Amino acid sequence: MARAFLREGDLVVAVLDDFERAMVSGLMRQTRTLLSPATEPTGDEFADLVASMGLSSSAVEHGEPGEPGEPARQPSRGHDQTTDRDPALDRLLPIAHRGDDEIAAEFRRLTEEGLRQRKSGNLDVAVQRLSAAHEDRVVLDDTEAPAFLMALTDVRLLLGERMGMRTEEDAQELHEAMATIAEDDPLAQAMAWYDFLTWLQESLTQALTGRRPPSKAD
Repeated sequence: MARAFLREGDLVVAVLDDFERAMVSGLMRQTRTLLSPATEPTGDEFADLVASMGLSSSAVEHGEPGEPGEPARQPSRGHDQTTDRDPALDRLLPIAHRGDDEIAAEFRRLTEEGLRQRKSGNLDVAVQRLSAAHEDRVVLDDTEAPAFLMALTDVRLLLGERMGMRTEEDAQELHEAMATIAEDDPLAQAMAWYDFLTWLQESLTQALTGRRPPSKAD
């Protein structure tokens, strides 16, 4: 039976069985695939910073222009430039300036790749810690715990979008609909996992802030 995250000295520990870990890890891997940056981190801080801004490091070093007065840019991700962009990406990578499309597009160009890398890195940490569980214990240190928390946030955002849960009213309607939906209905199963992730996220937040974790029934 799952046990919420609890503080154990300098660590935060939850107990999740094989099935629970496999499901959470699978959802995190799906989210990672969606967020996967066009340019994966190389370990070179300067190169990664330049790539995260959508620029070519070789162009920056050699002063090769793209547009007059600007460094050459790396090719953009194809699906970001077309109308088939997954709407879930707009939940995971929200628009910074809704009042001006041009400003929003420029901000996205400058920041989205870096945000993809950071979110993907958090998901990588979380999947690794789930895989490293010993005797069902998922153990996080104070560096890994915030990454795991952000990974849970992004998985819940993606799952919520897939279920059409975009507002508080949507969430209320979906929870009310559960009373008439069969247990083996895919929507009921998705909602059950959404609630499980919410419980797990709340327990981790409270373990990090020193508050009492919620009961699984809450």
